[in-house]
Amino acid sequence: MKNLLFIAFFSFLTMNAQQSEVSTTDTIEVGDVLTIGNPSGQDYEHISFPPVNFIIKKGGTPNFKRLKGMQVIVTKKTSINGEAKLTITRKDGKRFFNSHRSVKVALAPALETKEIL
Repeated sequence: MKNLLFIAFFSFLTMNAQQSEVSTTDTIEVGDVLTIGNPSGQDYEHISFPPVNFIIKKGGTPNFKRLKGMQVIVTKKTSINGEAKLTITRKDGKRFFNSHRSVKVALAPALETKEIL
């Protein structure tokens, strides 16, 4: 009986190990519309927003609360050392914080932490 349970358990594990998951990082292309989600911590870690003092110097208002749910368009996709990086702009054509046209995103970690949806 033990052998039968062991074989059943082992075959279940090997079937699950063979299933492959399709990565969503390969399906995102230039022109796709994404949504900015919640930050993974206090601030956005994988979306490279400029520091607050740079935003203020350019005449902007650093309000990170308004970013949640904002629609963005992918304008450029690059791969640096095997890691996909995106450049995004706002869908409505305005600037981020009224000071920056585009920002960069590390795609895989941003999708993992749901900073980008």
